[in-house]
Formats: sequence, C-alpha cells, structure tokens
Amino acid sequence: MTFGWLKRYVPRGLYGRAALILILPVVALQLVVSVVFIQRHFEGVTEQMTGAISRELDLIQGAVAVGLDPGEIAARLDVQQQSLPLSAVPPDHIRPWYDLSGRAVIATLARLRPDLLAVSLADDKVVRVYSAATEPAAGAVEYAFGRERVSASNPHQLFVNMVVFGALMTAIAYVYLRNQLRPVTTLAKVAAAFGRGQHLPYKPAGAAEVRAAGQAFVDMRSRIERQIEQRTLMLSGVSHDLRTPLTRLRLGLSLLDEAERAPLERDLAEMQKMIEGFLDFARGTAEDAPEAVDPIALIHSIVDDAQRAGIAVELVETAELGPVSLRPLAVRRAVENLIGNAVRYGHRAEVSLTATSRGLCIRVEDDGPGIPAEQRAEALRPFQRLDAARNQDRGGGVGLGLSIAADVARAHGGALRLGDSSRLGGLQADLVIAR
Repeated sequence: MTFGWLKRYVPRGLYGRAALILILPVVALQLVVSVVFIQRHFEGVTEQMTGAISRELDLIQGAVAVGLDPGEIAARLDVQQQSLPLSAVPPDHIRPWYDLSGRAVIATLARLRPDLLAVSLADDKVVRVYSAATEPAAGAVEYAFGRERVSASNPHQLFVNMVVFGALMTAIAYVYLRNQLRPVTTLAKVAAAFGRGQHLPYKPAGAAEVRAAGQAFVDMRSRIERQIEQRTLMLSGVSHDLRTPLTRLRLGLSLLDEAERAPLERDLAEMQKMIEGFLDFARGTAEDAPEAVDPIALIHSIVDDAQRAGIAVELVETAELGPVSLRPLAVRRAVENLIGNAVRYGHRAEVSLTATSRGLCIRVEDDGPGIPAEQRAEALRPFQRLDAARNQDRGGGVGLGLSIAADVARAHGGALRLGDSSRLGGLQADLVIAR
C-alpha cells in the first residue's frame, strides 16, 4: 500500500514538516488520554456517585416500612419527591447528545433500580428520576436532586488543562526545534546562493551532524574558489601569451602578396576565433561579480550592438520588472553567443524577455533548421558540433556557444532549455535565470 496521495497535503518546507511531526503526536496523545480518562475516570466516578444516590432513594422508599416519614428522610437527604400520574412520566429517558456522563447515570440507575420508569437530564443542574410507586394505584414518584451528586464537578477542567499545557509544551518544543533547524536552513540558503555565484558569510553551527555538514560545505567552497582563482590567473597568462604570437603572425602576413595572404589570414582569423571561444568558455563567470542590473536595458543594449554590427536580430517582447541581481558581462556573453548561433544557422533572430515570480527568461529564436530533440542534450556539451543537422554556409563555430550559455545559466541558478520555435520555425533557446 502506497501513501503517495499524502504528499500533496504534506508541507514542503522544513519548518512546516517539523511542526507537523511535532503537533500530530501531541494531538493524538491528547485524544487518546481524553478518551481513556473519560471512560475510566468520568464514567467510573459517575457510576459510584449514581450508586450512592440510588441507595438514598432506596432509603426514602423504605422509610414507611420502618415507621419513618419519607418526606422527612428526603428533606434530610436533599431530595425532592412528589407523586405524579403515569401520564406525566416521560415515555423514555431524556439526555442531551453532548452529555457524555449522563449515559453512565442512566445506565447505572437502570441497572440498580428495577422500578425505574425514566430519567430526565434535560436540565443541566437537576436530575429527575421517575420510579413506580409502591402501590400501583398511586401512579409514579418523581425524585429531583442536584446534578453534582451524580457527576464529577468541573469536568471541563481536564480539557482546559490539556489544551493550555499542550499548547504551552508545543510552543516550547517549537522554539527549541526552530533553534535546531535554523542552522540547516541557513546552510541551505548559503549553498543556494553559492550555486548562483554569490558568496554569503557562513559559520557552521547547530548539532554535531549539522556542523560537520556545514564545515564540509565551507571546505568545498574554499576549494572551488581557489580553483576558480587559479584558473583565472592561468587564463590571464594564456591570453597574453597567445595574443602575442598571433599579432606577430598577422604582421608577418601583411608583408606577403594578397593572393598568398588571403587564405592564411582566414586561417589566422579562425584560429583567433577559436582561441577566444576557448577563453570565454574557460573564463565562465569568474571575472564578473553579481550586481543589480536592469535586464530590459541590458537586452536592449545587446540587441542594439548586434544590429549595428549588421546582424539581423530584433527585440520583439519585454516584460515589466525591476533590477535583478545577475552578472551582466556573463549574461551579455551568453546572449551574444545565442544570437550568433541563430544568425549563423538561420537568416534572422528574434529576442524576447519574459518574467515570472521565480525568475526571468531570455528567449532567442531563429528560422534555421533547428536541432532534433534527441540531439539537444548533446548540443549543450562542450566542443560538440552538430554540423550535419545545421547549415555551415556561413561558417561553423567551435562548439562552445551553447555550452557557454548553459554555464552562465547554471551560475545564475537557472538552465538553458532548447526547443522548437513556434514563431520562426527554427531553434528556440531559453536562457532561464533565477531571481
């Protein structure tokens, strides 16, 4: 038997689930204690007190046999009695539905008194017992006495005490549990921020297991940051060392004849483009710090720069939203790569910006051949060129454009999603960035 249907009713947050784990046993325990106490205590006490009043009624009925006045005995026992015709006796016992102890009163009197005709508990403060008279022609006798003589006084105190002390203990436990859960939620928040490229201060705290997990995260973050720093320093040196010989080659080619120079310059330009692509991919987001940026202005700037460069791209839709924390240089690099891919394999591209409560989406669509669904996961890998399905008439890349865009999206807590464009019929690339 599975309980998958319960998942939709279970809180998703850690605090909600912890509160559920805390409150459910307390409520269940109170219900069990209430039922057991009512059955064992209230009913037991009620049966004993009802048995005592039944013996007093027997004493009143037997007063005549020993020569005593029944009225005087009833007055001393604080019981009111009066004779009634049988027509005035209720046809059945009367008990409100909410009177739990009244059920034990009626059952006890019915068991102990063979002459019992009916019991009325309509009045919360008075119990009326109807018995057959000693002489059949006399009809019936009504005995009236206080309800406190057959039921435990103040039964509501149990429920009041249970609710008050249950709520108090739950509040105390919740405060303690919240202090234990705060380090876990803090660690999750810091880890999520680090996944988006943000460095938040963090100090391991909490239980021993949470401290161990927090210290492991701090060590991991330090190693990753050292690797990024070392990679950045290495790329800085590689960039300088590679550009110097390329510049010498370009100067040397300028001395050749045009017929000999043209193919070599094309090879040199392709080499330059490949090196820049490698550097962009390796650089990632290491040289770009997050900052509050207006994404609409950023997208307008990217599209305007592409249009000035003669690229057939158009901004078709923008959403109304305020500043968003992102890495502007990395996002610019990713969008420019997507636009470059779009116009390389198609004729024109369209860019749109949409936003939700959880993030924003920069969509680039083209009218090219697109990428088959079974090859899209492979297209996101570095150095993968799907030229068999794409047009190479305008020059192929090095297979890093989509990888760079995907890496930038992951650095912002998002993803790069590929699909079919319903507007232009080609590829649709969605750069999703978490907010």
